[in-house]
Amino acid sequence: QDCRGDPGVFTATALPGDPRLLPTVTNAFLGTRVFRDILHAAGVYSGAAGDTHRADVPSPLGLRMAAPTAPSLAESFTLNTWTGTFSHTIRSPGYTATHQLYAHHSLVHLMAFSITIERLDASTHPITIQLQSLFVPQSQDLDLTPGPDFQGAHYIYGQTLVPEVEGGPRPTVHMLWTPIPPSLTLAGEERERCWQFLTAVAGSEEEAKRSYSAGLSLLAAGSLLRSHLRAWAALRRGCSVELDGPPALRQALQGCLYYLLSAIPPRDSPAVPFHGISPGGLSNGTRGEDYWGHVFWDQDTWMFPNILLLYPEAARAILQYRIRTLEGARRNAQEQGYEGAKFPWESAATGREVCPEEIYGAQEIHVTGDVLMAFEQYYCTTQDQKLFREDGGWELVEAVAQYWCSRMVWSEEEQLYHIRGVMPPDEYHSQVDNSAYTNAVALNFAADMARDLLLPVPEEWEDCARRIKVPFDEERKYHPEYDGYSPGEPVKQADVVLLGFPLMHPMSAEVRRNDLEMYEPVTDPAGPAMTWSMFAVGWLELKELQRAWSQLEKCFSNITEPFKVWVENSDGSGAVNFLTGMGGFLQVVLFGFTGFRITKSSLLFDPAFPDSITKLKICSISYLGNRLEVTITREEIRMEVTETSQDPPASPLEAVLESGQRFPLWEGQSVSFPTAPGWIQRSPSRTP
Repeated sequence: QDCRGDPGVFTATALPGDPRLLPTVTNAFLGTRVFRDILHAAGVYSGAAGDTHRADVPSPLGLRMAAPTAPSLAESFTLNTWTGTFSHTIRSPGYTATHQLYAHHSLVHLMAFSITIERLDASTHPITIQLQSLFVPQSQDLDLTPGPDFQGAHYIYGQTLVPEVEGGPRPTVHMLWTPIPPSLTLAGEERERCWQFLTAVAGSEEEAKRSYSAGLSLLAAGSLLRSHLRAWAALRRGCSVELDGPPALRQALQGCLYYLLSAIPPRDSPAVPFHGISPGGLSNGTRGEDYWGHVFWDQDTWMFPNILLLYPEAARAILQYRIRTLEGARRNAQEQGYEGAKFPWESAATGREVCPEEIYGAQEIHVTGDVLMAFEQYYCTTQDQKLFREDGGWELVEAVAQYWCSRMVWSEEEQLYHIRGVMPPDEYHSQVDNSAYTNAVALNFAADMARDLLLPVPEEWEDCARRIKVPFDEERKYHPEYDGYSPGEPVKQADVVLLGFPLMHPMSAEVRRNDLEMYEPVTDPAGPAMTWSMFAVGWLELKELQRAWSQLEKCFSNITEPFKVWVENSDGSGAVNFLTGMGGFLQVVLFGFTGFRITKSSLLFDPAFPDSITKLKICSISYLGNRLEVTITREEIRMEVTETSQDPPASPLEAVLESGQRFPLWEGQSVSFPTAPGWIQRSPSRTP
């Protein structure tokens, strides 16, 4: 196939000089960076709280093909985001050798690679390819012991060295792998041959062996790669976003979808608990690297909304990670002298604070509101009461509300509640009072949820929510970042602008504009990648298309070539494979260009495209049990319900324009109308 014009296939003839910029192959449980000698397994951390980091698991996958010196070799390296595979090809006049690597998308405990040698001429001499491997079956983070071979595989197992909390669990790792010879030879009489190598990693011997055996039987049937391609293609199809516009934008979009979708649980492995998404993904997070693999608000605020629209089951798994770590969050609150639950700034296996520097864990408390906002968005788009009634969601909502009430203090003077001594999202300021973002994100959902579950609503929740201070400057008509903020003070990253989106804090268009105007020039140009995407969303909201585009273009300085790996900061520093930046970028596409806003009663839309974009097609948006294919051009919006869930039955939907026109959305019937603002809601007249 000719991939030159394909926005989802990235090919290069040389690798980037910085190994951090190599692409990653991951599924929700295992991940590695190509050609690297370690891999990581989800939830496997070693080290006590301030030092806990993703444990290095030695990787048999990090090998490199080399051909005995031949005069005219051509090499190429390809990341194919449609197949979820990475390949390295050596071409010589007489043969090609291809090394292909992938993390199996439905057998999540399995990674595999193959080496294929194909003869291109009529010669009959043997062809040998060297395999240069860095693999040594030992690790500084795991106490590993060799076990007996199993079905031709070598076997090691062991535990992490130091638990996160005293007396806490030390995760176990069991690994089986196909032994790797120093070279492979295509015999004189052979035209082509493919050698396959498996690596299985799991928390128990039984699971590791089961996965390895399953891999072997698929290999014997000739369908190991095919089963991975099928699972991955189904995910990409169901979460497909296509855009007609500049090639760089289309490539960035497919790259972001590849890296973000790699990080979430596949549809057919609900039994494997999900361990959250860290800013650098599962392939990174060794000691001193990419925040050690910890989970931040990056997951709940920056990555989650995209996953929610495209794939609500995976969004649910992310929320279940927070429910599973609720006990740790309760301990965090207790240790600081508050009630309820305080989610950690950096979270690993237990939900206890594992941030190495105390100031963030103590002060950057907006993360607790961010977690709750993800629950709220999920509930508004799915109406899934089971998560709250039966699966622990309500206990979390209640504990967070209790925390905020105990964290606020009443100001007699202002007759408002204050939250004092915090660090806002803008980390250049600490120990400030009444961070506009922190106060606005606190307590926004608990009372509504209680009413929906027919539970009594504590009066205190209503009172605190109604009377919390969100600083506002009446004269300049904008939101100061905190009490005493003076205009022009430098800001590290998107902060107050988040009030408009995703918080949708009530304000006029004039105030929204003033906030953008005030903070855009003072935000650090070297700040993290996701910042500019939120300015872009703001300008799109105000239909300032040129300004939106110039903000979106700033994101491009964080995308590296040739594999579209994002870096946190435009100078190349910070976390690499920065999924947070990708999440912000995807929100410009999925919420900015479409105008989608998740509200209690509907999904709003109000499209706005910068000049260079002519069409956006998303299949599929999930809303109230329906999957919708939405195609937007400047002239028209086309919607079709392509699938409805049976259990529980999906709510019938209709699209309503601001002009009052209504369009019932029936499964299998496409409706279109001129591009205009409106919303999708439950159809009042039809019952499922």
